[in-house]
Amino acid sequence: MTPSARVQGAIDLLAAVATWEKPADAVANAWFRDRRFIGSGDRREISARVWNIIRDWRKLTWRLRSDDARLLIAAAMLLEGATLARVEALYDGAAHSPRPLEDGERAALRPLEGASRLHPRMPDDVRLEVPAWILPRLRDRFGADTEAELAALLAEAPLDLRVNLLKTDRETARAALAAEGIEAQPTPLSPWGLRVVGRRPVVTGKAFRDGWIEIQDEGSQIVALLAGARPGMRVLDYCAGAGGKTLALAMTMANKGHVVAADVSAPRLEGAVRRLRRAGVHNVERHLVEAGDKWAKRRAGSFERVLVDAPCTGTGTWRRNPDARLRLAETDLLELVAKQQAILAAAAKLLRPGGRLVYAVCSVLAQEGVEQVERFLAAEPGWRLVPARQAWPDAPTSPYLATSPRQHGMDGFFAAVVERPA
Repeated sequence: MTPSARVQGAIDLLAAVATWEKPADAVANAWFRDRRFIGSGDRREISARVWNIIRDWRKLTWRLRSDDARLLIAAAMLLEGATLARVEALYDGAAHSPRPLEDGERAALRPLEGASRLHPRMPDDVRLEVPAWILPRLRDRFGADTEAELAALLAEAPLDLRVNLLKTDRETARAALAAEGIEAQPTPLSPWGLRVVGRRPVVTGKAFRDGWIEIQDEGSQIVALLAGARPGMRVLDYCAGAGGKTLALAMTMANKGHVVAADVSAPRLEGAVRRLRRAGVHNVERHLVEAGDKWAKRRAGSFERVLVDAPCTGTGTWRRNPDARLRLAETDLLELVAKQQAILAAAAKLLRPGGRLVYAVCSVLAQEGVEQVERFLAAEPGWRLVPARQAWPDAPTSPYLATSPRQHGMDGFFAAVVERPA
């Protein structure tokens, strides 16, 4: 593709993404799938340009007073140091290229030539790229470190992998990746983790196809570690989704015992089948949670470990999903908090006396984390909080697990371990 054609591709992809009706990565995957003629290098450049604009969406639209994709792409180039003449040369009207800039567009863009990304009159929520309603909640969580924490959440996330100990060990997996030309380093905390240097297509390699590795953020790996699932146990992954933590739990149990992966989504559970097969996991049963289901009543008090990775705002994963901050509304938080309470109460009934429940969210908001656990413990006499470092001695924080990209180099997770009275 010519440079101008790449710019047009970025305009088209941004326009498709910026309805905010679906996650940006799902829209982009479908968009590229319909345009298989676009090569891998062009694909990377188009995606990078669009994702950079999503990360700067509030600043760019505030400067332009417009969310027009043509203007946003041009504005981003100007703020990156391009001249207006260079931008106009790319908007040349040739085949597969953007049409020439109009007088009004040129007038809107001219003040950005040579300008800084920031403007002294920008409101804090615009400058920090967060919804205005959520900023006070983030300040409550991070205090004087709020701006530094939000800057870290705007950065691009690394690619973390979990080594599947059912099939190999970390150093062998690392050597296999190196043979594929992929450099990886051990993660600082997770004993199973590898962090890939740069963005590499690991899923096409032999190590991934053979089930030696899974893509999983280090924070998510630590949540699974906190469960303390051991061979022979009965374990429930109550919000299993596509099975990322289910796989980690089965691994720590050495395929011995019984894991139930439960979820309300049949497609997500179906998506776990291939992952379980590839990983060589055979002690997992899948269960679809449905209204009127008698399964929970029959299984009450039968699990030694229950992991609740509850649906949440995903604020801790904004590095990976920068569009999520543009789709999130205050009503979403209120609805999720109520849903988390209900899920936690239902999951607790499935835990046997003396067993442990891990409640986790990929959120940095107290409303979804510590406040939920405190509310639960107040309503459940006899239940106790197990400090994170008692559950796993290398936990980075205690009594709760509370991670952030700035402090720990991983996604923002909250997790608490609670124990049912014997």
